[in-house]
Amino acid sequence: MDCVFINGTVGAGKSTLADALSAAEPLPHAVIDLDAIRRLSPSPHGDPFNHELELQNLRALATNYRAAGAQRFILAGVIEVPGETARYLEALGASGLLICRLTARPDILAARLRARHRDDPADLEWHLGRVGELTAILDRFEGHDLVLDSADAAPGDLVRAVRVAAGWEG
Repeated sequence: MDCVFINGTVGAGKSTLADALSAAEPLPHAVIDLDAIRRLSPSPHGDPFNHELELQNLRALATNYRAAGAQRFILAGVIEVPGETARYLEALGASGLLICRLTARPDILAARLRARHRDDPADLEWHLGRVGELTAILDRFEGHDLVLDSADAAPGDLVRAVRVAAGWEG
């Protein structure tokens, strides 16, 4: 695998794990927060989460990162439909993609979201609603190679589990 995709709901710890994986990775690599590369407002008609824009931007970033020497990619985002995996592989020009789902108990997710959005009640309400919806969607997703609970695990333990599953560590 030359790519790890950290999949999960809002508040699951995707960005935290991506940063921890980056800190442990000795090979040249890129860390891409997919939320950051799909920000456009308003969203195009028919693409409420800017998914198509995300894939276009990912393709361009991957080309640039590979030209700069990146050998591996660590992505933090959401894949809701297993069929989309092939589109991410194509956009990355990747030979393999490990999809790791992060989970956490609902009380943990709610606490993380309340801390993150404490100054924006409207955004908090949207995210609290979305976390339940997205959890249900990801519970039905059958494309995860690894599922880890981020509620009580230390980031280092999660990093080791992902690196071993990706073949990045013996």
